[in-house]
Amino acid sequence: LPRLVREFVAQNNTSQIKHVIQILSQEFALSQHPHSRKGGLIGLAACSIALGKDSGLYLKELIEPMLTCFNDADSRLRYYACEALYNIVKVARGSVLLHFNVLFDGLSKLAADPDPNVKSGSELLDRLLKDIVTESNQFDLVGFIPLLRERIYSNNQYARQFIISWILVLESVPDINLLDYLPEILDGLFQILGDNSKEIRKMCEVALGEFLKEIKKNPSSVKFAEMANILVIHCQAADDLIQLTAMCWMREFIQLAGRVMLPYSSGILTAVLPCLSYDDRKKNIKEVANVCNQSLMKLVIPEDDEMDEAKPSMTIPAEPTSEESLSKPEAISTGESQLPCHGRSELDFTALKQPLFFPCSCERIQVTLNLDGIVQVLDYHLSDTSIGMMTRIAVLKWLYHLYIKTPRKMFRHTDSLFPILLRTLSDESDEVILKDLELLAEIASSPAGQTEEGHGPSDGSDVRPGPVELHVPARAGQLSSSSTKGLECSPSTPTMNSYFYKFMINLLKRFSSERKLLETRGAFIIRQLCLLLNAENIFHSMADILLREEDLKFASTMVHTLNTILLTSSELFQLRNQLKDLKTPESRNLFCCLYRSWCHNPVTTVSLCFLTQNYKHAYDLIQKFGDLEVTVDFLTEVDKLVQLIECPIFTYLRLQLLDVKNNPYLIKALYGLLMLLPQSSAFQLLSHRLQCVPNPELMQTTDNSKPSSTFKRTAASNIDYTELLQHFEKVQNKHLEARHQRAGQAEQLDRRVVL
Repeated sequence: LPRLVREFVAQNNTSQIKHVIQILSQEFALSQHPHSRKGGLIGLAACSIALGKDSGLYLKELIEPMLTCFNDADSRLRYYACEALYNIVKVARGSVLLHFNVLFDGLSKLAADPDPNVKSGSELLDRLLKDIVTESNQFDLVGFIPLLRERIYSNNQYARQFIISWILVLESVPDINLLDYLPEILDGLFQILGDNSKEIRKMCEVALGEFLKEIKKNPSSVKFAEMANILVIHCQAADDLIQLTAMCWMREFIQLAGRVMLPYSSGILTAVLPCLSYDDRKKNIKEVANVCNQSLMKLVIPEDDEMDEAKPSMTIPAEPTSEESLSKPEAISTGESQLPCHGRSELDFTALKQPLFFPCSCERIQVTLNLDGIVQVLDYHLSDTSIGMMTRIAVLKWLYHLYIKTPRKMFRHTDSLFPILLRTLSDESDEVILKDLELLAEIASSPAGQTEEGHGPSDGSDVRPGPVELHVPARAGQLSSSSTKGLECSPSTPTMNSYFYKFMINLLKRFSSERKLLETRGAFIIRQLCLLLNAENIFHSMADILLREEDLKFASTMVHTLNTILLTSSELFQLRNQLKDLKTPESRNLFCCLYRSWCHNPVTTVSLCFLTQNYKHAYDLIQKFGDLEVTVDFLTEVDKLVQLIECPIFTYLRLQLLDVKNNPYLIKALYGLLMLLPQSSAFQLLSHRLQCVPNPELMQTTDNSKPSSTFKRTAASNIDYTELLQHFEKVQNKHLEARHQRAGQAEQLDRRVVL
């Protein structure tokens, strides 16, 4: 047969050559008889050897019978087909590249052949074909990629091994730029990375590692945008190796591509945020996720607050709106490359629809930040009670960062975020509460939160009637009160926006509905707010709100809490000094505002008078205590006040006891407290203190040139104490009526129980 073929070649008789090949193919290789098929395969291989270099002209006719026999049920026949095809390829060499796809397709099936001999034969043929591809510069990569993309999703281990080996070979050839087509195969590679075989996982790791090295070398030619969603999906994989590898890729993408990744922020955050709460078992993933989170956060800049979202020129198309993404989780499958989904939640698909990629440099692309998707993801993770502490902290940091960098756009979301942020104040973690308070303070003080008319946000139940005035103390040289809305005040009294009053109202509502929160965290929350915001504004607004509080019992409890904070917290040192002297109209205005609310609690009202050195009024109040209902709680509060008088905060008061002549009402007020107390340790403590008050005649001095402090106080203040005393009586009458009403209701309930 070879001699006959060589003669035909010498005669250039192509028709006879084709005739011989046709007979061998049709009558032998494709015969029903197995021995005839074996003979036909051997004959075709012999023809190829005889044709030599000319075998390339007849490769289609020579190869097709071989590939058909690859599917034969007889393993010996499949082996003969491998052997015959090996001889054909060895002779034809580079010419077989025109038929590479069909050869690759056949070999990918033989790689999973159950017969070891067939598998061994296919491996020999595979190595030969790899050598030819490596040597050649005519490989058709464009035509091969669709087949590779299809075969890469095979679940067979041997087929996967075969695929990875070919990817490694193609990646190693300098003339073949597989990086351009990486988006086509990246998803399949990550799926192979989850194979049960350690060897295959290792091979896939190597392949992905080589690709990542190439990406770092040539970031300008990488299609980051087309691969972003693939990484988002695999960053949420259950397999630790897949998740860690995808997260490492995401870290590099964010650092290399920069703002090109911003349109995918919501998807990235969906994948990254849960990882921040991983324990030490997944420490590596947690660390990489943290870097991703920090790097992504740095991409948001103040210019994002000014960009017009409706302007499409020279921008990467933004993600779809959050509503569309959540209502159409299947949207991702409509993109250019369909990515298999494995039972992921709907939120995972927020804004994952692949945008088009513009092949220009990263620096020239203007990206529009889509806050809707980002805020929705942050909202979801903050609302989910099962989310870990570190994730909640990261969410709050993100929101704070967005309010700093893009306040104008973020305030569009404030009304929806506000209830969640208030609920977060009940979190178990102090660190979470601190971050939450920082965020709420930023919302309450940001100039971007100012409204047109100075009214609070549009929530009828939360906004007080009439214009919202925060009673910010005026300073010399400032503008008139009507134009202070956008004014930058001194650090001691920063301008508050329309959300400040809403925050105060809702915070008090929170304390009212969750008494445990008030008891355990109330003082902590208010003290931190006094550091973050202006303490005078906080106390002024809370006192103003409590004045209208219908739940008198809560009002009394809240006033007691605020009074304790005012008297004992180091954060309020400046405010205490301001109230102690009452030298300015602002301080007197604040005192009157606090006094009216403090009247909900008689003992706290007296302590406020002691703090502000209104000793005569304190004495007048104590005189009124005889008309009040003296309860155990009342006596307990008097006891605590006596303890407070002995604390450093009231050092000045104790020293004023030396000036008996100018402070007679201070001594009378203290004696009044003493008379209220039963014979207890507090009684003994105050009694001993009053025994130390000196005889006024012994303390008399000859220096009468200095006017008394009492005279100065009277001259400096324009406070109507008679009206304040009447207000105190009015409030206490309300409390008395409320107590009688509660007692009557309790009595009726007892009767019903008895009946």
